[in-house]
Order: sequence, then C-alpha cells, then structure tokens
Amino acid sequence: MSKIIISCDSTADMPEELIKALDIHVYGLPVILGDKKHIDGVDVVPADLFKYADETGNLAKTSAANVADYTELFEGYTKDGSAVIHFIISSTMSASYNNACIAAESVENVHVINSKNLSSGIGYQVIVAAQMAKDGAEVEAILEKIADMQEKMDCTFILDTLKYLHKGGRCSAVAALGANVLKLKPCIEVRDGVMRVGKKYRGKLASVLCEYTDNIIAQKDDIVPDVAFVTHTCLTDELPSMVAERLEKSGIFEKIYKVNASSSIAVHCGPDTLGIIFLHRSKI
Repeated sequence: MSKIIISCDSTADMPEELIKALDIHVYGLPVILGDKKHIDGVDVVPADLFKYADETGNLAKTSAANVADYTELFEGYTKDGSAVIHFIISSTMSASYNNACIAAESVENVHVINSKNLSSGIGYQVIVAAQMAKDGAEVEAILEKIADMQEKMDCTFILDTLKYLHKGGRCSAVAALGANVLKLKPCIEVRDGVMRVGKKYRGKLASVLCEYTDNIIAQKDDIVPDVAFVTHTCLTDELPSMVAERLEKSGIFEKIYKVNASSSIAVHCGPDTLGIIFLHRSKI
C-alpha cells in the first residue's frame, strides 16, 4: 500500500495542533497587498490585511494558484510513489479547483477534492481524511467518506461588517447599506458549495453571537457530537471564548476547537467574523 499524502490550500482553516499531529500539508496561496505579493500563513496574517484596509481604504486581494504551481506541488508530493488527496475551496468560489484538476491530469495518483465549502468547512474534511490515512484506510474509502460528509456539513458564520464582501464584489451596495442602516448582522450559510444569506440578526455583535450559538444548540438531536470548530477573524479572544464556552456548556460536543481564520478567508469577510462548523447526522 502506497503512502497517502493529505494536502490542502490555505483556505482550509484547522487547529495547528492537528495539522502537525496528522502530518497535513498546507499550500499557502498568494495574498496581494498593493503591489506586494505575500504567502498566506508565511508572511501575512489577517491583522495585516485589516491594518492595510484601514490605512489605505483598499482591500488586499487573493489569487488562485495556477496550473504550473499545482503541477510542481503534486510532482513534489508524488516523487516517492505517494498518492495525494488535495482539498480545495468550493469550485464556485475560485478558479483553483479547475487549475488543480488540469495539473492532476499530468501527475499520477493525485485526487483533487472540490470541498464544496470554505474555511473550517474544508478543514473538517481534511482532518477526517488525514486521520483515516493515518489509520491505514485506502484512497477510495477516504473519498467515499468525504463525499458523504459534504452532504452533512454545516458551515455558517456571522459578519460584523459587509464592507469587505461589498468591496470584494460579493455583496451589492444596496445590501451593504441596508444592513448598516438597520444594524443587521447577516448569517452566511454555505450550501452545496455556494454562499447564501440565512437569518439576519440585529443588535450588538456579542448578543448576536449568543443568539446564533443558541440556534445551533437547538439542533442538538441532529448533530454529530464528535467536534465543532469556532473559526474567527477576531483580534482578541473574548468573543471566540464566549461562543466556545456556550457550546461547551450545552454538553453536545466532545471537542471544541477555536481556530484563527487564514488570510485567504479573512480578506473576504473582514474582522470580527465568527463561524461555527459541525456535522449533521442527516443530509442538509
């Protein structure tokens, strides 16, 4: 049985301890601030992006890895005969998936996964695949498990501001203005690889996050209790800890991880965004 390498782009947000423990390979995507190119997770963090936006009025930009980048990456992984399972942000959100698929055509034993998700919605899949690989599962078994997970993944997040989505072309000016005037905090849901607006909360962020968390807890009968991820772009730990403690007190989850979002994610959602990611027992 050949070794299986589990890898992903840096849009997959995961706890650092699990990345190390499960030997997950993370490929840092380009992040552009002005005329300078940085590598996500190497020389740029979300705080840098927010500072840049505040000082210049402009947003940083992300860039998909091109075919040549992925070809070089996959050739490096497979040169010793290893098989590769590489996870990528939803194909509806980036050209990365298509570029990786083209690259994989010229490299043997590479399986490119359209995660149909983002952030820890990808990371959860990566972690499960890496644990299965570590336990000796075959490639086909891993692919089958991930396909089943994708139909049950719940990835939602609360935005404190629509400025970043608006400037990034993902939210109309009218929607942004309406949300600001009404002091709305929209919940963004990822369903079948596409972002959509769910419940619109109103009020201060802390109270909104409490209500949002309680709405998730209310679904407890259909929740897989193994793990939940509280993934965020908050610059302090106050709000993530509050949400994690609320989830812990519910007694639903065996393990709760607080995860800092990557720059590739933060550039689109802005500061003080927080999401809860978990699995349902049934398809959603």
